[in-house]
Amino acid sequence: MLFQKANYHLCAQLHLILLKRLDLYPLQLFLHLALEVFPPVHLQRDQALAIINKLSNRRVSSSSSVVSEISYNDEPALTRSHSMISEMQFSSGSSGNSVYKSFQRDNLPNNSDEASVSEISENVNHLSGQDDLRLEIERLRVKLQHLHKLHEGALHESLDTTQKLHKSGARHIEDEIKVKEIQLAEDTVRRLVRKQEMEEREAATEAEFYQRSDEMEAKQSYDGAQEAGENEMGKKIAGRGFGEYNRYTWEEIQASTSSFSSALMIGKGSYGTVYRAKLRHTVAAVKVLNSPEGCGTQQLQQELEVLGKIRHPHLLMMLGACPEHGCLVYEYMENGSLDDMLQRRKQNSSPLAWFDRFRVAWEVAAALMFLHSSKPEPIIHRDLKPANILLDGNLVSKIGDVGLSTLLPVPGTGGGGQDVPSTMVKDTAPVGTFCYIDPEYQRTGVLSMKSDVYALGIVLLQLLTARPPVGLAHAVETALEEGRFADVLDAAAGQWPLGEAQELAVLALRCSEMRRKDRPDLNGRVLPALERLKDVAAKAREGAFQGHAAAPPSHFICPILQEVMVDPYVASDGYTYDGKAIELWLSTNETSPMTNLRLPNKSLIPNHSLRSAIMDWRSRSK
Repeated sequence: MLFQKANYHLCAQLHLILLKRLDLYPLQLFLHLALEVFPPVHLQRDQALAIINKLSNRRVSSSSSVVSEISYNDEPALTRSHSMISEMQFSSGSSGNSVYKSFQRDNLPNNSDEASVSEISENVNHLSGQDDLRLEIERLRVKLQHLHKLHEGALHESLDTTQKLHKSGARHIEDEIKVKEIQLAEDTVRRLVRKQEMEEREAATEAEFYQRSDEMEAKQSYDGAQEAGENEMGKKIAGRGFGEYNRYTWEEIQASTSSFSSALMIGKGSYGTVYRAKLRHTVAAVKVLNSPEGCGTQQLQQELEVLGKIRHPHLLMMLGACPEHGCLVYEYMENGSLDDMLQRRKQNSSPLAWFDRFRVAWEVAAALMFLHSSKPEPIIHRDLKPANILLDGNLVSKIGDVGLSTLLPVPGTGGGGQDVPSTMVKDTAPVGTFCYIDPEYQRTGVLSMKSDVYALGIVLLQLLTARPPVGLAHAVETALEEGRFADVLDAAAGQWPLGEAQELAVLALRCSEMRRKDRPDLNGRVLPALERLKDVAAKAREGAFQGHAAAPPSHFICPILQEVMVDPYVASDGYTYDGKAIELWLSTNETSPMTNLRLPNKSLIPNHSLRSAIMDWRSRSK
């Protein structure tokens, strides 16, 4: 019993000495590191017991029996020693003697058994090698510190690596975002560039289309249309539309015609009488309609509508009207009608030369083509004949008397819900002059542009022969077939070029065919042929008048500049001036340059007939 108690106290003392001499860290830290670094608890226990047994065997052989009793089977003792270790701390400044003395104070024996245990403990303490134990403990401590540093270094490296990975990932995401932004910006720029290129191509295509349209329009226009454009410019300068016209009072009309004196009568027809008059210092022709209805007559309304809106160098220009009394005022044509010229009804009048007849044929066809091309509705004259073709002082021809003209309706305006062709119109009461009326129109009542072509063919035959229209087409056709065409030509016209004259005769016969479908197209066939003949006539005229340049007529001279006018205009005082000169005058004056009286207004009307005559005179004078 005594021996067992001594053995128990010995084991407790050995555990106490071992723990206090481990001059390292607090026990909790040591256990924490041991759990982190060393093997499991049962292995650590085996190692600690092996070290203690080894030290005991070296120094004290007598204590071997005691130490050897600390074995794996002594489970209660080990359990109690581990519980003591968890409640104690290591003290680095304590020595062997102080430990033993403290143990002796705390566990002082009360009898002889305790005294013998103290003696045994003192011997064991004396026999223990403090140096070797401290060396071993120091080695373990260094090893633990090294392992702790390795662990901390690995931990820091792991943290650094994780942070670097996070930073690298963030940079990678930022780079991806930047790349996407750059790609989006590039796509936007590409779209803008493509859009701009498309807009430029569309603009170029549109400009090219307009350019081609302008070129085609310019090619399709002819001299008459160009003159109409000049008339539009004159309208703008005058400050009023073509639909307007000068209004004359009935008193002015009566005074200018000497109360319609027979001495001033120029001609008389079924629709009215024409008088020579002087209105507002301008020589004019006044036509008084026979109908007492005045403004209500269809002819008056038709002429006001047609001549009040259109202008052409070879259409008779209307200067004004007195619609309340059915009066129309036209420009005065000095040489009368073509019929008078061909029949030489005027005394001391010279016959019309063949080259002038070629030119007149082209002028009449050009005026007809202008009427047929009128917008928005084509115009058919319906009464073309030499009596309605007037000649001015320079033998320039103009078509007049458009009172019987017809406006062709546009497609889709016909009655009965059916479209009426734009080249034909139904007229239940055919009108016109016998021998000039289209036979098909006279038979069916259907009027078309080819009806004017028929009348033009008869006029061309009269220009060649100066004969009446009755049976004229048959006579010329027979002469051509029998080879005696020269016999039917008007000898008063001079030495005809037979080739060109025969060409004109064949063209005239084709125009005067009985069936409408057999007649040639005015714009495609007739006008080009007449233009070639006009050029031949112009060369012949130049040869005839070469070296005989005449002085300009007095009415070609501008009253302000005292020289030949370039662009003549009629002012409100009735006189004709050069356009630029009268505009400059009106910019600083309110009175007339000729009468010095105050002008009623500052409107100007272009005098196309005089302009054409001046241009013709200039061309002959070169």
